Amino acid sequence: MTTVYILKSNTRNYIYVGMTDNLERRLNEHNAGYNKTTKPYSPFELIHKEEFTNRIEARKREKYFKSGSGKEFIKKNFL
Repeated sequence: MTTVYILKSNTRNYIYVGMTDNLERRLNEHNAGYNKTTKPYSPFELIHKEEFTNRIEARKREKYFKSGSGKEFIKKNFL
């Protein structure tokens, strides 16, 4: 299983979209500051996740969420 996830910073106006095969581990890594990109924005809360059996489909969904229309979708539906 591959999970596409959306995180929201609890301290700043920042949304992060990623994908992983272990969501709990990945969320802990983000909140512990192991990721250079997200370290300044931690801590995070999980606001949405979608699971896929196929990594290619998960990547397509991740790319959509990172696009302009995907960001608008996130703002409209999850924030």
